[in-house]
Amino acid sequence: MLEPPKTFLPKGGGYENLAVYKKATVIYDLTFHFTRRFLDKGDRTVDQMVQAARSGKQNIAEGSAASSTSSETELKLMNVARASMKELLVDYEDYLRVRDLQLWPLDDERAVKTREFCKRHELQEDYLKDIDRRSDEAIANIAITLLHQFDNMMCKLLERLQKDFTEQGGIRERMTAVRLDYRGGQKAEIDRLAHENEALRSRIAELKRQLAEKGGRA
Repeated sequence: MLEPPKTFLPKGGGYENLAVYKKATVIYDLTFHFTRRFLDKGDRTVDQMVQAARSGKQNIAEGSAASSTSSETELKLMNVARASMKELLVDYEDYLRVRDLQLWPLDDERAVKTREFCKRHELQEDYLKDIDRRSDEAIANIAITLLHQFDNMMCKLLERLQKDFTEQGGIRERMTAVRLDYRGGQKAEIDRLAHENEALRSRIAELKRQLAEKGGRA
C-alpha cells in the first residue's frame, strides 16, 4: 500500500522562542521608554527610532511565520530586521556624540558588566525595573550593547538559514522532490503488483497443466 505523500511544508512560526526575537523585544521596549523620556515629542527621531526597533522585531516574527511557504521571503525579512536594527544603532551613537556623552570603551568596567548582563538576561523586566533611575548615557550604552549582540546573533541565524536554503532548497525544490518521491513510490508499487500478477498467472498455468495430466491418466 502506498504511503501518503510527505509534506513539503516545514513547520513555521515559533518566533517567540527565538533568542534573537527576545533580544529584539527588549531593544524595542528599551527604545520606547528611552525616546519618551529623553527626546522631545516633536523630534522626528522619536518616531524613527521606535519604528526602527519595531521593524526589527516585527520582521523577525513575519519572517519566521513565512518560513513554511517561502525561504526567500524569510531570508529577505530577516535581513530587513537586521538593517533596521543597524539604523537604530546609528541613532543611539549619534545621540551620544552630539550631546558629548560617552560611548563606553570595550574595556571600560561598565561596558564589561553590561555585556555580561545582556548575555544572561532576555526578559524586558530585567531592563525596565531600574530604567527611571538610569541616565540617558547609561541607557544608550545598554541599548548599543544589546544591538551589537543582536547583530551577532542575527548574522549566525542568517548563515544557518542560507545554509538550509542551499542544502534543502526553497518551496519549489521541496515540492518537486515530494512529487518525484511520490511518483517513484507509485512506480515501485505498480511494479510489485505486476510481478505478483505474473507469478499468479504462472501458478495458474502450472495447476492447469497438472490437472490436465491427471485427467489424461484417468
